[in-house]
Amino acid sequence: MGLSLGAELLATSLLQVPVFDTGTITVLGVLTIIVLIGLSGFFSSSEIAFFSLPQHRIDSMVDEGVRHAKTVKKLKDDPHRLLVTILVGNNIVNIAMSSIATALFGLYLTQGQAVLAATFGITALVLLFGESAPKSYAVENTESWALRIARPLKLSEYVLFPLIIVFDRLTRIVNRLMGSTSTIESPYVTRDEIQDIIKTGEREGVIEEEEREMLKRIFTFNSTIAKEVMTPRLDVNAVSKNATLEDAIGVCIRHDHVRIPVYDGNLDNIIGIVNVRDLVREFHYSETPGALTDVVQPTLHVPESKNVDELLAEMQENRLQMVIVLDEFGTTEGIITLEDMVEEIVGDILEGDEDEPFESVDAQTTLVRGEVNIHEVNDVLDIDLPEGEEFETLAGFVFNRAGRLVEEGEEFEYDGVVIRIEEVDHTRILRARITVTDEYPKTDESEEAELTE
Repeated sequence: MGLSLGAELLATSLLQVPVFDTGTITVLGVLTIIVLIGLSGFFSSSEIAFFSLPQHRIDSMVDEGVRHAKTVKKLKDDPHRLLVTILVGNNIVNIAMSSIATALFGLYLTQGQAVLAATFGITALVLLFGESAPKSYAVENTESWALRIARPLKLSEYVLFPLIIVFDRLTRIVNRLMGSTSTIESPYVTRDEIQDIIKTGEREGVIEEEEREMLKRIFTFNSTIAKEVMTPRLDVNAVSKNATLEDAIGVCIRHDHVRIPVYDGNLDNIIGIVNVRDLVREFHYSETPGALTDVVQPTLHVPESKNVDELLAEMQENRLQMVIVLDEFGTTEGIITLEDMVEEIVGDILEGDEDEPFESVDAQTTLVRGEVNIHEVNDVLDIDLPEGEEFETLAGFVFNRAGRLVEEGEEFEYDGVVIRIEEVDHTRILRARITVTDEYPKTDESEEAELTE
């Protein structure tokens, strides 16, 4: 209110100067308004340019020695002061513009008409040339525009310094009274932003599909638990501590394992791990071969709910290649190897005659191994089968739906997805044929992929 009154008094005093006639005053006023509109656009675009520019990009430009990048960094280092500078400058300009326009219209109209004309006229000009157009330009040219206006904006901070200090302090006080920290902070880049960049990169052809899948698995790694990664108990090959060295070597060779667990009594009491290299050394090259327990190495026992990123760090710290996974009752649920960890990021590493987890039959049908995790099935086939605590794998999903043991040839349908059991070994589902029918509701990603083809 004070600024507006001061500007009106200034404009009125100028109008009363006898040296200038009405036409000259009008021309000077119009020119002044044009300059003020330019300043309004400058401050508006500054806000968009600086607060849209990622911090990591600013740091990169400083490291590269880009001109004016250091000035940009200095301004962005105190975002609250920067915002106050922009808002104070923008408001002074807009209020002065409105006051001068009112005084100019007052030369030709009544007081009420002048106020209305100035209000609507200046509002339209500010919205178009002081807000909309400059901000649109700043959005499209964020980096280059921020570098170009950095020094003028820093100069504005020096010119408006007394007002900026006052309003900066007052704003912080008001924010504290309202329970705000009065700070403007944001991470360099969020997880969602990185994932959006990855999707855009694939769509533009910069990132290959395999690379996108690997990056996606990296992002989900820290939310994955041991139960989702482990080799289940049913597939664990182990030996008793009472077995001979030769027997243990035979188990490793038959099942193509480098190391296996050793148990005392049963799998619920695993005492450690043996490595085939140590077994061969002890059996063939020791003068007096000892017992199997002489080459057993200790290992970790971890709960099935443990995050695999934490587990990986522990395995690296303790130099372990295999750990034992326990359920809530302390019984053995399965084992996890470093290879299992790596496969969570790079995908399955197949050995020898090991079957592919997914084998495409046609555009709608895929053969899937029963032990494949259900979320991996959803990701690869772009479907949305339920994921619950009761099951982790495709086989678990089928058993959960059937409520009983299943046989080869049986079919189950869920929301347009048909699952046919292809291979069963006793109680285990080895492979299933999944067909995504035309009745299955397409996801947004599927529709987007079809549109881009």
